Amino acid sequence: MGDALDGHQVRVLIVDDHEVLASSLAQALDAEPDLRVVGRAGSLERAEILISSESPDVLLLDHRLPDGDGVSAIPRLLALRPSMAVVVLTASAAEHVMVAAIEAGVSGFVSKTRGLGELTTAVRAAAAGEAVISPEMLSRLLPRFQRGRSGVARVTLTEREREVLGLVAEGLTNAAIAERLTVSVHTVRNHVANLSGKLGASSKLESLAIAVREGLLPDR
Repeated sequence: MGDALDGHQVRVLIVDDHEVLASSLAQALDAEPDLRVVGRAGSLERAEILISSESPDVLLLDHRLPDGDGVSAIPRLLALRPSMAVVVLTASAAEHVMVAAIEAGVSGFVSKTRGLGELTTAVRAAAAGEAVISPEMLSRLLPRFQRGRSGVARVTLTEREREVLGLVAEGLTNAAIAERLTVSVHTVRNHVANLSGKLGASSKLESLAIAVREGLLPDR
């Protein structure tokens, strides 16, 4: 799970076959002093090459590409760089696409119709390990993961981990969770990282999906 905001520039790779859009995104991101676009790819094949050579912190990924479905490719792309955060660029907020992306380990979503300012905010959030999704959309999607089947071995969570998980499900950021629990952000990040490790997840969102499926969320 990405956590790149430690003083160095966040390295971003853009994967979109629309040249004008990709160029506009790259210009907007490169204009920010803490962000750096390390490459642009118009296909999954090219993306794999650039992930290996450029080590991006954040991957901005279109879900429709000439050589395949971007969402289906997420596990393969994350295998090349597990610490990378993947943010899917969507032209529409189709729920089945978002559900599949969350199960694949995505860190969040940004609509292509939103402003460039929202994009830079999303990249920074993803790099910090946050879930890039509105609380409203999160609450709408979470019930979709209740399938009554076990995808992981039984997991034992501490009381505090369950508490943190419940607050993540509310859409709270790490900073907001820290304030709610009166602990440091560093402590919350450690809990989130422990949760991801126990659940075998690549992102906060995937942790939530697995927790819902396994019945691990505290009663609300």
